[in-house]
Amino acid sequence: MLSKSCDHLLGWLLVLCLLFTTVVSAPLHAQTDKPPAEGVVRPVGPIQDPDAASPLIGQIDVEFLTLRNVSLESIQSHIQVREGLPYSQTLVDRSIRSLYQTGRFDFIEVRTDPLPNNQVRLVFVVQPKYRIQSITYVGNDEYSTRRLKSKTETPAGQSLDERNIRKDRDALLKFYREKGFTKATIDYDIKRDGQTGLAEVKYVINEGPRLKIKVVKFIGNTEFSQRRLRKEMETRRRWFMSWLTGSGRFDETKFQEDLDKLRTLYQNNGYLDVNIAESNVSLEYPTAKTIAITIRIDEGRQYRMGNITFSGNKIYKTELLARVVRLLPGDVFSPEKLDKDLENLRDFHGIGGYLDCSIKAERKPNIESGAIDINYAIEEGGKFAVETIQIEGNTKTKSIVVLRELALAPGEVFNTVWMKNSEQRLKNTRFFEDVTLAPEATNIPGRRNLKVTVHEARTGQFQFGAGFSSLESAMVFFELSQGNFDLFNYRSLFQGDGQKFRLRLSVGSRSNEATIAFEEPWFLERRLALGVELYRRESNYSTQNYSEIRTGFEVYLRKRLIELWDGQLSYRLEQVNIGDVPINAPQVILDEAGTKIVSKIGFNMVRDTRNDLIFTTRGMRLQIGTEFAGVGGDVKYVKLESRDAFYIPTFELGDQVIIMLARVGSFWEYSDEKVPFWDRFFLGGPDTLRGFEYRAVGPTAYNGFYQEFVGGTSYGFGSLEYSIKLADPLRIAAFYDWGFVNRDNFDWDPSGYNDNWGFGIRLMVLGNPLRLDYGIPITSTVQDGIDNDQGGQFNFSFGTRF
Repeated sequence: MLSKSCDHLLGWLLVLCLLFTTVVSAPLHAQTDKPPAEGVVRPVGPIQDPDAASPLIGQIDVEFLTLRNVSLESIQSHIQVREGLPYSQTLVDRSIRSLYQTGRFDFIEVRTDPLPNNQVRLVFVVQPKYRIQSITYVGNDEYSTRRLKSKTETPAGQSLDERNIRKDRDALLKFYREKGFTKATIDYDIKRDGQTGLAEVKYVINEGPRLKIKVVKFIGNTEFSQRRLRKEMETRRRWFMSWLTGSGRFDETKFQEDLDKLRTLYQNNGYLDVNIAESNVSLEYPTAKTIAITIRIDEGRQYRMGNITFSGNKIYKTELLARVVRLLPGDVFSPEKLDKDLENLRDFHGIGGYLDCSIKAERKPNIESGAIDINYAIEEGGKFAVETIQIEGNTKTKSIVVLRELALAPGEVFNTVWMKNSEQRLKNTRFFEDVTLAPEATNIPGRRNLKVTVHEARTGQFQFGAGFSSLESAMVFFELSQGNFDLFNYRSLFQGDGQKFRLRLSVGSRSNEATIAFEEPWFLERRLALGVELYRRESNYSTQNYSEIRTGFEVYLRKRLIELWDGQLSYRLEQVNIGDVPINAPQVILDEAGTKIVSKIGFNMVRDTRNDLIFTTRGMRLQIGTEFAGVGGDVKYVKLESRDAFYIPTFELGDQVIIMLARVGSFWEYSDEKVPFWDRFFLGGPDTLRGFEYRAVGPTAYNGFYQEFVGGTSYGFGSLEYSIKLADPLRIAAFYDWGFVNRDNFDWDPSGYNDNWGFGIRLMVLGNPLRLDYGIPITSTVQDGIDNDQGGQFNFSFGTRF
């Protein structure tokens, strides 16, 4: 009896399910006239019996609801069903999606009408979008229509989408406010023509006055001066260089970021309760075009560090962990320094392979004393070793190039600090745009894989063009370089082994050059660089009385010796030809006419901590070197030289920096042979004393017809430069240069010094640093009745001075 009742119950449930399915699957378009959201596919009309054969498509039509501004041919090209073929819901859905993807329709649905002989008629009902006929701007007095169009993304001729119009309006408003038009308002009007399907878009602009910041002042600040607070902000009063730097204009977005910077400054100095709310900001308008900003600061009390404790530490003693942190009891509390201490503690555990170590800083503030007690809660976890190294993303760089930069190897303790160092070393190769190193779980207890994910960067450069400098005059050049070269792999277009290659050819009115250079940074799979350079250089910019051609090669080995000191041992063999010498030239020039062979060994030690090789703002570069000429050849001497540079940042505003150069050198003529004039020391020109002509500082030779600068065998040089960034990458500089060149070995008498002062501009042109300097002589020298002061010198050249 119970079984029979269950059968009846199941039967009724089945009937109800069938009825529910029939109601749900009824045509939706018959239930509502509201167009669906774009991209939603309407179901096709009556659902066919799944057991019956699919009807054939007897006819396909297109109906336009209102507008008819899209051709039938264009619509039919997206319809994937055909007359005479069986009906396919999948192909109908694809057709609708394809039409929507054109972006030209607001609404699409497909209606099915029955036809005799088991056929159906498909009707594609479409509502095209209006097409933009024109876009106009009204009220733009300050900026041209062309300038405003460059800030928008919707052009005339495109389908009308009001969301994009609003987006463009917001972009225009942002542009105006960035330019100082804080009160600017922009609205838009769309005029639609139902007959043609075209629309006209008009932006109505009320620019308002361009507000210039007259003053930014603070009230309530006792911990920091007005000047110190302004230094944190990009919102600054207008000054005479604002037209170039873009400062002095009120930008709401930047101003909000500046308020956050002020809060961070106070909080990192212990003022955790500081209040710099928007309600504390007063904006006044002294004139119609100026704005005065007053910011009231409620500093609150200053908090300091209280007791420091550790909990959960079983591996390392508390006394040892206490030496890792830098915030100590009594110090001003700083969230930034606290985060750094947490990082130091994690790294300290990471050195031992404790990858899952979790450390939290639990704060316990004491309102009465103003002290904050810190408890470092530590969950140490287990110790891990490296199982395998997995490399992903190196599509052209060989895996061995990646592996040799890693400080970790399988079987070693998984040191997270070494992992971070390895990541930085891979980034420093500049072979990759992005580098990520992370531990990866394995099924082996106490083991983790090291996963290295890289994204290849563009490492080759091809340059071809023309240039002009005050030294070399006009020239054309061709240069091909590859920073990730592979000498023996033509299949990968000679890329992927981490080698360096450079080919340069230049032809100019005063010089010609052909250079080919190659370097293997991991010679014999050791961190030992092997390089070779072949060259031919012809020049006559040092004088009009002779030409100089140098042809030769250099081979060198370079290796990191101690700390940041690199040592380089080199051998150079070159042929020097002095030609086109007139018969009445000075005797020292006549003596060196012809060809000589120079064979020499050199050794240099370099320590380089500069933060940037082009626009350096901090760090130093120290170089000490010697050359021994006389390993065969026609020339014998020993050369000693030191070339140092120091970069000292001063003020963050304008990224200001002091640059100091110091150079000193001398020859030791250990035989009766003199150092040839073309290998001696010279000063003057764009890289040394910028107020004098090239090589115009130093000893001369004069025979009554010609005066030639023939250089000296000892010299000293110093330069002081102050540089300020106006806009990235434009800097201005003021400088002072001083130096002397003496005729004799180890003669450091500075009495014959020359000096100059001047100013210059630094900027990037086609990826190369361009220096424009104007040097004005202060102290000059007179030799043979001729003064080397030829007035102010304008120097412009590519590259850096080091």
